[in-house]
Amino acid sequence: MYITILILPLISAIISGLLGRKIGVTGSHLLSCILLALAAILSILGLLEVGVYGSPVNIQLFNWIDLELFEVNWEFWFDSLTISILSTVLIVSTLVHIYSVEYISGDPHNQRFFSYLSIFTFFICILVSGSNYLVIFVGWEGIGVASFLLINLTNCNLFSSS
Repeated sequence: MYITILILPLISAIISGLLGRKIGVTGSHLLSCILLALAAILSILGLLEVGVYGSPVNIQLFNWIDLELFEVNWEFWFDSLTISILSTVLIVSTLVHIYSVEYISGDPHNQRFFSYLSIFTFFICILVSGSNYLVIFVGWEGIGVASFLLINLTNCNLFSSS
């Protein structure tokens, strides 16, 4: 369930970005909003599980760097603080996605915008739930790249409509 919380915004970004022309504007809107809402619901369930039962979850996916005396794993930590911040981020991001459906309706790059917005949410989730500094760094840098893409897309649309 916890990896699904992290993967759903990434799936939304990939499908909206790569298959945006095939599924159309409405399909991209629906898919992004539904997947983010599902991730928010799962994070609330995780908040109930970790918060009520007090059982933190550590998920190790694979070894990232494996030297003799130095080992870095690609892993995530879900304790009560992490899952509460994660659920807040996903609820707010879901509301931003829903609001953006109408707000950006006249934009010619709707699918790209929703892809960038979903990848931004994905990297926030990576930043919040990362278990070591390198995973947190990947999340931080991903947020920077996604912010650049969102701002660049917005600036290009402002100048092209003039």
